[in-house]
Amino acid sequence: MKQDIDNLWPMRLNKYIAYAGISSRRNAEKLVKQGKVTVNGEVVSIPFIEINEEDEVRYKGKVIEPTQEFIYLLLNKPKNCISTVSDDKDRRTVLDLVKESKQHRLYPVGRLDRNTTGLIILTNDGHLAQKLSHPSYEITKVYQATLDQPISENDLKKFQQGADLEDGYLKPDAVNFATGGGNQDVLIEIHSGKNRVVRRYFEYFGFKVIKLDRVYYAGLTKKFIGRGRYRPLTREEIRNLKHFT
Repeated sequence: MKQDIDNLWPMRLNKYIAYAGISSRRNAEKLVKQGKVTVNGEVVSIPFIEINEEDEVRYKGKVIEPTQEFIYLLLNKPKNCISTVSDDKDRRTVLDLVKESKQHRLYPVGRLDRNTTGLIILTNDGHLAQKLSHPSYEITKVYQATLDQPISENDLKKFQQGADLEDGYLKPDAVNFATGGGNQDVLIEIHSGKNRVVRRYFEYFGFKVIKLDRVYYAGLTKKFIGRGRYRPLTREEIRNLKHFT
């Protein structure tokens, strides 16, 4: 999808880095403060300085420029796959599954842990990625969880009440039996993006999650996307994502 950036000048440095597909705007601030970015040959430490079109910006010594073409992909992540750009243990990452990663600097949005399957977005639009990842936008996520023991109606009522976890209180938007699933399968809808929050939530009630699959993310579903497969987002889906944020 082509993006017109001609009317964005001047832009802040962290935004420039995000539009160049290097990282999200939040992480771009860290890169600047670490001294990895130069503007017109000088190391800068302030991520919010304004950049003009004629300025030369380098990251790790290489010239970077805002991209004119944004890529938006929806991936149904398989198990045993890392939701990172690279892995120091040389394990398979989500970028290994998409051919577009060879031509474009993509990074995952809505990361999942290694053993969790389901929806994840891959894009080089750092501006959108930043917003989708920020807790203040409360992006809706739905997971199907298979627990290690049968669930009673009383258990379900407890799941719906919320719990005090070690990093804060969590009350799901909804918890219900999964349609077509067994007596150990539930659907849980949340806004939180905290690490392993679904697994930790059910552990609070004495249940272990043995299988976890994200079936809904920011208005998107897995319909017609097989495990390990992906597709480009439609223009309407991209507009909807930007509307969410």
